[in-house]
Amino acid sequence: MTIRIILGAVAAIVMAASCATVEEAAPLLPAQPGATEATRAANQAFAVGLPWEDMSEADLADRGFLATREDPVIRAPDGRVVLDLSAFDFAEGAAPDTVNPSLWRHIGLMRRHGLYEVVPGIWQVRGFDVSVMTIIAGETGYILVDPLTGIEQAEAAMELAYTHLGEKPVHSVIYTHSHADHFGGVKGVVDAADVEAGLVQIIAPEGFMEHAVSENLIAGPAMSRRANYQFGTGLQPGPLGQAGAGIGTGIPAGTLSLIAPTHIVSRTGETMTIDGIVFEFQMTPGAEAPAEMNFYLPQFRALCLAENANATMHNILPPRGALVRDAKIWADYLTESIRLYADRTDVMFVSHGWPRWGQEEITEFMSFHRDAYKYLHDQSVRLMNQGYTAPEIAEVIALPEALAGKWYNRGYYGTMSHNAKAVYQRYLGWYDGNPVNLNPWPPEESARRYVSAMGGAAAALRTASTAYDEGDYRWSAQVASHIVFADPANEAARELLARSFEQMGYQAEGSLWRNMYLTGAAEARETPQPGGRSTMSPDMIAAITTEQVFDMLAVRVDPEKAKGLDVALVFHFPDRGETRTVSLRNAVLVHEEGITRPPAASISLPRPAFLGMLFAGQSAEALAESGLLSIEGDREAAAAFLDALDAAAPAAPFPIVTP
Repeated sequence: MTIRIILGAVAAIVMAASCATVEEAAPLLPAQPGATEATRAANQAFAVGLPWEDMSEADLADRGFLATREDPVIRAPDGRVVLDLSAFDFAEGAAPDTVNPSLWRHIGLMRRHGLYEVVPGIWQVRGFDVSVMTIIAGETGYILVDPLTGIEQAEAAMELAYTHLGEKPVHSVIYTHSHADHFGGVKGVVDAADVEAGLVQIIAPEGFMEHAVSENLIAGPAMSRRANYQFGTGLQPGPLGQAGAGIGTGIPAGTLSLIAPTHIVSRTGETMTIDGIVFEFQMTPGAEAPAEMNFYLPQFRALCLAENANATMHNILPPRGALVRDAKIWADYLTESIRLYADRTDVMFVSHGWPRWGQEEITEFMSFHRDAYKYLHDQSVRLMNQGYTAPEIAEVIALPEALAGKWYNRGYYGTMSHNAKAVYQRYLGWYDGNPVNLNPWPPEESARRYVSAMGGAAAALRTASTAYDEGDYRWSAQVASHIVFADPANEAARELLARSFEQMGYQAEGSLWRNMYLTGAAEARETPQPGGRSTMSPDMIAAITTEQVFDMLAVRVDPEKAKGLDVALVFHFPDRGETRTVSLRNAVLVHEEGITRPPAASISLPRPAFLGMLFAGQSAEALAESGLLSIEGDREAAAAFLDALDAAAPAAPFPIVTP
């Protein structure tokens, strides 16, 4: 067995309270499919007052179109469908009753795909991924910015570009930031061997590699599970299903790759000439991403704002989970961008959505977009200081008409409600100050008590059904959820919960809210099966530092399995020249370089083989038989250490809307 084989294998990774019977409760269920009268009325009312006369976003989205693929289906080498560009062709004409009219307008723009000219010498491929790839003509080749999420869609984007722009070598690739949809397709546009040989350079902001790997590492299984809710990866696109992902149509099923940067940008004002094109950088860490940068191109009078500006409000805390972002510093960076670049910019482009042209338009956009984030921050904190809790702030906060009237400030991706809670969390955390919330009963226990207090499951279900009939889906969902958590076998409650979620999804302006509601509806009806998307891949795993590997192992220690263990091991990785001492005592894993206590055993193996054990199910026995792994000392202690760890990923998705 070779290390190459091991790395290849890594690709595979990635009680009962008083309750009514189903027969008793079934007659209470409403029978309407699709949108209810309440949802139709809510969507009609929502449309009133929106700036329908403003068609500028549609004009911007169409400007510069050159061509798109003849075959809308992008496939992987094995024939599986990675992306169907025609999947959102349904989003035209009048909004159906089952989609918020504002969201319908937005997905109608986001679904447009193809090669677009920004200005002569700058082009974009849009709609081939949730993100946008920008192509800049250098003196000898192309400079690519943000090569999408996966290899297959990046290859298709370059094929389209070569067909209409002509073939030239790729001189450089720029990652604007550390999220996977801005680097994952890199091996679809350049060869890693060319990078290693110095023929292609990869440019990224300071901290890129650390954050590209770490953000989805420690909490990876939980984040991946929640991301499938956020992006609706289990939903079919359509008027009753997925209607986009706010900053794009969705994330294709391409192969994630990564090539480490060869040049790091570390300060605002730093300049660099890349294939004859001058780049001036602005660092923006801690806003949309922990490692991110904008850049300005004097020769084109063009400004790239990466993902710091979008055709929608963004997330201060994505529903998938992350460290809370700083809305204030986000606004401050945009203020700095205005000061540094507005008076010398004629075109502005971003990593999601479409460009903007003309100094006046660009300056207004940056100013009003900045004001939306500043208002969000300042007013959330103001209400917080007046004693409002996070849910109370979310219930009342809204952008003033001057800001809400700009389509690009609408909540298609991030919402004022969700973001206001994030601002509260950043400053005060989860606790709202009320002692009743210091130690409440967990969901299943509280659900049993709520259902009992309401007179049992049948009575509770009647209450929920009445709320549903009255169009109060928030309350029908809350009550039905209590019944389900008290008794997950109550099919009538599960169905009512699903229908309540559906109606809230049909009303949601935010695409992520819609995705989460409709995914919740599907899982209320049927237990989720293994599957979904993950941001881990062979390249991502290979990029994990040894320190990060053992940090990750530390959060996989099962206290029951580790009970009574007191063991120290030394891991030698001869291919890296690294030695790590690891101790497991009190169900706590501690690791550091060097040897600090006599080990029970010393384990030597190539680091890729160790990663194969952790992520691809390679057995220690098989590695030992192949000669890759050797153990000196207490083999039982080494085995006990490994046995005390959870598997790399759960065998099945953990439940979210059911106990």
